[in-house]
Amino acid sequence: MGSYYIWTVGCQVNVADSGKLAAGLRRLGWEPTDQAEDADFIVLNTCAIRQQAEDKAANKLGAIRFLKEANPAIRVAVMGCTVGPRTEELSERFPFVDVFAQPQRFDKVLSVLDLPDEDSGGEFWPAVFPDEATPFAYVPVVEGCDKFCTYCIVPLRRGRERSRSIDEVRHEVEAHVARGTREVTLLGQTVEAYGKDQPPVEGGTDHADLFDLMSAIHEIEGLQRIRQLTSYPPDMTDRILEGMASLPKVCESFSLPVQAGDDETLERMKRGYTVAEFRERVAKIRSLMPEVGISTDVIVGSPGETDAQFRNTCRLLEELRFDKVHVAAYSERAGTFAARHQPDDVPQEEKMERLHTIEEIQKRIAFEINHELWGRRFEVLVEALKAGREPGVERLTGRTRTAKLVHFDAPQGVYRLGDAVEVEINRTYPWSLRGAIVAQPEPALTR
Repeated sequence: MGSYYIWTVGCQVNVADSGKLAAGLRRLGWEPTDQAEDADFIVLNTCAIRQQAEDKAANKLGAIRFLKEANPAIRVAVMGCTVGPRTEELSERFPFVDVFAQPQRFDKVLSVLDLPDEDSGGEFWPAVFPDEATPFAYVPVVEGCDKFCTYCIVPLRRGRERSRSIDEVRHEVEAHVARGTREVTLLGQTVEAYGKDQPPVEGGTDHADLFDLMSAIHEIEGLQRIRQLTSYPPDMTDRILEGMASLPKVCESFSLPVQAGDDETLERMKRGYTVAEFRERVAKIRSLMPEVGISTDVIVGSPGETDAQFRNTCRLLEELRFDKVHVAAYSERAGTFAARHQPDDVPQEEKMERLHTIEEIQKRIAFEINHELWGRRFEVLVEALKAGREPGVERLTGRTRTAKLVHFDAPQGVYRLGDAVEVEINRTYPWSLRGAIVAQPEPALTR
C-alpha cells in the first residue's frame, strides 16, 4: 500500500465524509500523512457553496499539479460539491487529476488504486465509520437536498434527499461512543427531512422521522449530548420539536437559516415559507425550550433585493434576537436558477454595506443576550485545551448545551477533552463567555 493525504474544505458533512474515507483507507492498509508532498494518494474534498470555496480548491490543485508533474505515479482525486454529474470542464481544466467523484462516491475515489472490487464498493462503505477517538463526532443521517433554492448549488451536486437507516446510524453512533465520543451532531442539509424518502414504518402509514432516530440513539450508554444541523422551517413538524424537547440528551440548540426577512425576497429565493411561518416556528421552539440557543443564516444583496426589503430583514433580526447570525453577501453560483434567470443586480459596495450593517446589529444583540448570563452556572463539555498564561495552568474551551462558547482556566493535566465541567460565568462578550470552575467533573469514561 502507501500513504494518503486528504484536504478538506466546507461544511461538517464534508468533514464527516473525509473521516469516513480516511477510515476506509486505513482499513485497507494505507497510512496517513500531514503533507501532500509525502503522499502516494492525494484527495481533495471540496465545497461549492460560494465562489471563494471553489477558488480555494483551485489554488490547492495548482500546487498539487507540480507534485504530479514531478512524480506521475501519485494518484490525485477530487470529490465533494465542486464535482457535478458532468466533469468534462473540470477534466479539461485539471487534466492531471485522475478521478472526479461526486459527494460520498467513495468507491469512485478508490477506483484509481486498483483495489479488489470487494474493497472499494458493495457492502464495504456502509460498514466503515470514522475511527478516530474524539469526544465529538459528526454523523451524516440524510444526504442531499430536495429544496432547490434559487441561489444554491448543493442539490445539483449532492442530489436528492437520501436517508440512512436508523440501525445504520445507531451502529455508527455506538462505534463512536465506544471510542470515547460524548457528543454527536446529526447532519443533513435539511436534517428534519430525515426519513421522508423512506417507506412507512411496518404496520403504519407514517415514515420514521428525526425524533424516531434521536430516540433510537438516546439510550446509548456513555452518550451525553445530541445535536443536529441544519434545520429547515417547513420540515420542523410539531411532532419532531415536541419529541426533541422530551429527550434529555438533545441539546437546546438550533441552526435555523432564515436567509431573508422579507416575503418577496424569500419568494424569489424559493425558500418555501413566509416570514410569518418562520416566526411561528421560532416561537414554537422557544415555547418548548425557553432557554434555547438559535443561530441563523442571512444572505444580503440577493438578486432584486431592494433597500426596503433589506430593512425588513434587519427588523426581523431585531425582533427575533438570534444568538448568532452567519451573514454572507450574495455570490452567483454557475448552474443555479438564480445564475440563469435572476441578474446579480445589487452593486458589490451595497452588498458589503448591508453585510456590515447586519454584523453590527448582531454584535449588539449577541452581547446583550450573553450579558444576561453573567453569574449563571452551566455544564461545559471541554473541546479544546491549550497552555495558559501562567505555569501549571491550562486554558480550556467548551460549549454549553445551547452552544455558547466558554473559556476557563484549570490546573494543568486535570481535565481532558470530553469532560463535563460546571462553570460560573464571570465575563461576557458578543461571541464568547469566560468563567471559573465551580465543581469537579464526573470522571471521563475514556480514562
